[in-house]
Amino acid sequence: MIVKQAANVLDLIEFFAVHRRPATLAEIAKHFEWPRSSTFNLLGTLAARGFLYEPRARGGYYPAPMWAALIREIEAAQPIPAELHGLLEALVRETGETAVLAAASGSHALFLDAVESPHAIRYTAQPGKLVPLHVTATGRALLSQMTPEDRAAILRKAEFKRYTDTTLMTAAVVEHEVQQSRKLGWFEGRGEYTTDLGGVALPLSLPNRQFAVLVAGPMMRIEHRIAEFVRIMRAAIERQLSA
Repeated sequence: MIVKQAANVLDLIEFFAVHRRPATLAEIAKHFEWPRSSTFNLLGTLAARGFLYEPRARGGYYPAPMWAALIREIEAAQPIPAELHGLLEALVRETGETAVLAAASGSHALFLDAVESPHAIRYTAQPGKLVPLHVTATGRALLSQMTPEDRAAILRKAEFKRYTDTTLMTAAVVEHEVQQSRKLGWFEGRGEYTTDLGGVALPLSLPNRQFAVLVAGPMMRIEHRIAEFVRIMRAAIERQLSA
């Protein structure tokens, strides 16, 4: 379920991140095709709470520094270890493919950090991206760290939509794949969510935190290097986290 007002606030912040300039009520209403009255109410509420301000009189609204201050406080309470970004950079250097750090968010894997491959044709991944847990290697690596009860609860609610010809279509098949991959020690993606995209994911448990690390790229470059990627990822994780 999407709460429209909350979604509008998030869309507005993404708008400013892309345009990087103040915008008037009229510009915002036109861009989103929102009624002027509801746009006025949304902007007025955010301005009254100190989340928007006008850098120049009648020159349009812009996000206030309060956003950055709150994010710093939130991140300081439970930061993502800095060495994990170094891990992603090392994986890109050693594999040539895109590396991603993800965590579970409900029934999805949320990309927390990513470093993209230098190849022109590559897997494009940005922080904030959500992918279903049950149809991706990243998601299954995260599912594997949950209790059987929690995993079963997520799979009962999962939408088994066919994204590609190789999408796993039942909870039983996903559970079997999780168990088989746990025995292997890694989780392999074979285009179940995005056609011609392959990857390897490893679960990564830290004190009070559970992550997954993914290396992914076009299937034509990935499929013959799975074992190599697993070796590189294991060595890089041990090296970075023991430094």
